[in-house]
Amino acid sequence: MSFFKKLKDRLFRSSDKIGEGLEALVAEGAEETGAPVGAEPPVNESAPEPVAAVEPEPEAVANPEPVAEKPAPAPKPAREPEPAAEKPGLFGRLLGRSEEPRRVLDDAMLESLEELLIQADMGVDTAVRVTANIAEGRFGRRVSTSELRGALAAEVARIMEPVARPMPLYPQKPQVVLVVGVNGSGKTTTIGKLASQFKAAGKSVVIAAGDTFRAAAVEQLQIWGKRAGVPVLTAPEGSDPASLAFDALTKARAEGADLLMIDTAGRLQNRQDLMEELAKIVRVIRKVDATAPHNTLLVLDATTGQNAVTQVDIFRKIADVSGLVMTKLDGTAKGGVLVALADKFGLPIHAIGVGEQIDDLAPFDPEEFANALVGADG
Repeated sequence: MSFFKKLKDRLFRSSDKIGEGLEALVAEGAEETGAPVGAEPPVNESAPEPVAAVEPEPEAVANPEPVAEKPAPAPKPAREPEPAAEKPGLFGRLLGRSEEPRRVLDDAMLESLEELLIQADMGVDTAVRVTANIAEGRFGRRVSTSELRGALAAEVARIMEPVARPMPLYPQKPQVVLVVGVNGSGKTTTIGKLASQFKAAGKSVVIAAGDTFRAAAVEQLQIWGKRAGVPVLTAPEGSDPASLAFDALTKARAEGADLLMIDTAGRLQNRQDLMEELAKIVRVIRKVDATAPHNTLLVLDATTGQNAVTQVDIFRKIADVSGLVMTKLDGTAKGGVLVALADKFGLPIHAIGVGEQIDDLAPFDPEEFANALVGADG
């Protein structure tokens, strides 16, 4: 299964929320395109009463009920108009089914579209900007759901294109990758998946289990390490993470490893301690390599919605974040937050995750993501 197919299948909550919202939006004021704008539908079936009053159209008066003055000719004309009336009605209904309903893109519709995007966690500023761009060249025109969906996908892809960049690899050995994020964001699993993928690509990798305060995080990394054939360096619970990072870098350098991935704690409720801990890790590893860390990845949980925006803001102040990884896109209707992050911060998005398996983490593709987000075909 291609990653796009997997992404589209598993991003169902966001896709359903936005896709169904767009359909409802158009349906609210939709008119069938089978009839001209402003034209009334055929009145063949409701003709009896009005026709009696309309004298300028003699042909239309040939209905049985209204024609009371000439009873004799009434039966014959009564059978002639009915078949003729049924055919256009049937044709109109068939035509209506073959074409999508359309609605005029007006202020009311744009306001509803903004609300829909905000509900999908795209954020107020981004939702307003996206809606305004969609309205450009379309305002006052009738649009269908598919046209609206296509326009939204194109606008999302346009925003995401500049930030879709894989994690850069550098010639120095080892390349130090510091991984940060709050507890529960999928940080440990992401490290394991990335290490496994780099190993499969022929790179030698060392992992340092730097979240020494959570035994579960260390155990999880050890499981991934065994699965990928990658060594995981640990320290006793409660040990100094900076000391472990120093030992890991020394070992990775001695072994000629290509990559050293360092897990870190993520206790945002005590920002000062976390800031000091990360600063100390950086200070200590720079005693071995003055250019380290070469990448600082922030792992975010998509299910937290707008909280992810707050986390990026905080971690950019605490650490020199160089790129993002978004996890758990398969379990949320808040996938729009990734668009808000790209629009607000412009940080590279290296990868996204839609599950627990090794191949459920893949490089970020803006067009595939945009199509999956709005439920469009890619």
